[in-house]
Amino acid sequence: MPSFAAFLGHQPHISIAELSASIRDFSLQRVIQNRVLLFESSLPLDATNLRTLGGTVVIAKRISENDLTIEDVPALLLNEISGIHGKVTFSLRTLGLPPARIKSLYRECKESMRKKGRPSRYVGTERAPAASVLLHDAGLLDGSNGCEICVIADENTIWIGRTVAAQDIESYAKRDMKKPVRDTTTGLLPPKLAQILLNFGSWLARGKAVGESQLTVFDPFTGTGVIPMECLLRGWNVLASDTSQRAVTGTEKNLEWLRKENDIFKKDVWSTVWKQDARRPFVLKQRPDVIVTETTLGPSLEERASLKDVSKLKTENEKLQEDFLRNVVATLPGVPVVATWPVWYTSKGQVRLEKVWDRLHEIGFRLAIPAAVDLDITGRPTLVYRRPGQYVGREIVLLTPAKR
Repeated sequence: MPSFAAFLGHQPHISIAELSASIRDFSLQRVIQNRVLLFESSLPLDATNLRTLGGTVVIAKRISENDLTIEDVPALLLNEISGIHGKVTFSLRTLGLPPARIKSLYRECKESMRKKGRPSRYVGTERAPAASVLLHDAGLLDGSNGCEICVIADENTIWIGRTVAAQDIESYAKRDMKKPVRDTTTGLLPPKLAQILLNFGSWLARGKAVGESQLTVFDPFTGTGVIPMECLLRGWNVLASDTSQRAVTGTEKNLEWLRKENDIFKKDVWSTVWKQDARRPFVLKQRPDVIVTETTLGPSLEERASLKDVSKLKTENEKLQEDFLRNVVATLPGVPVVATWPVWYTSKGQVRLEKVWDRLHEIGFRLAIPAAVDLDITGRPTLVYRRPGQYVGREIVLLTPAKR
C-alpha cells in the first residue's frame, strides 16, 4: 500500500487517534519524535481529506518504494516538476536533518534545476519549513507552480515524499474569528477540535470517517454552534440545542452566516436548533446517528483553582453529566456519544470526574477508543486535550451503548 507521512498537530496523541479512526485501512508504521506519523493506506489521500482532519498539519505521500538517499532529492524534485512551465517554486520539509544539511540541500536543488535550464526559487528555510498558507498561495499543493519535497531521516532510514495536503489556516481563522457570534465567557471550542470530535463520532456511528456518506449529528450543548458549523461544512445534517436562548440565537446566526459564505443550501443539508435542557427528555422528529458535544466544562479559570473550589465544581459537573447520559439512554437508546468532560489542573495535579466514570456501564454505556493510542492514564481509555497554560482541560470520552 502507498506510504504517507502525517505531520501532527500540538496534541500528537489525539492526532494519531483521529487518523486511526478516520482512515478506513489505516496501518501504522511508526511515530518519529512524536511529530510525524508514518502510515499506509490504499485511499487516495489529498487536500479534500485533510479539510476534515483537525489534528494533522500536513500530509505527504511517499514518492518511491525504492531505497533512496538524501543525495537523490534534487533528481526527484526535477522529476516531480517536469510538467511545469516557466519559473518553478519549491520547498523542503524535513525531520531529523541538521540545519546546515537542510541549507545545503536547498542549494543543491536550486543548482540542479539551473543546470537543466529551469529557473526556480524556494520558500522556507533551514530554520523552518514554509507555512501551510504559503504552500496554498504558491501553488505547491496542486502542482501548478511547483511542489514541496518531504525528507524524514529516522536512524538508518530515509523516507522521501511529496506534500499532497496542508491545513487551510485562513479558512479556520475566518470561521473562528469572523463568525457573527462569539462567546468568550463560556470558553471557545476550536474548529479543529470540533472536527476531531466529529471524526470520532463518525467512527462510533459507522466505522470510519473519510469519504463516507451523510450523517445526522446532535449537539445538545451547542453554545455558539462550532460543532454544527463543522457538520454543515462536510454536508452533515444538524440537530442542536442548548439551555440558553442566547446560545440558540447565536448558533442560528452563525449557521445562517456559514450557509451564505459557503453556498450550503437547506434543501441539501438541513439544520434544526431549539432551546432545551440536555437533562430533559429529547423528543426528536429525526433520530441522530451520533451525539457529538462539548458539554459544560464549568467556568474558565485564569489561575489554578484551590482543591476546595475544584471539589465543588466537580460535584456539580458529575451530576450534570450523569443526568445527561441517563436522559440519552432513556430517550435516544442506541445512539453513541462523543463528549468532553472537564479536567482541572491544580497544584496537586489533575482532577477528573470519578463518580460518573464509575457508573458508565450501569448507566448504559461502554467506552471505546481507536487503535494505536497511548493512554494518558492506564485503564482510562480517553484522550485529554489541553493547551499550555490552561487550568481547565478537556477529557474526550467516546461512548457506545452497552449491551443489556
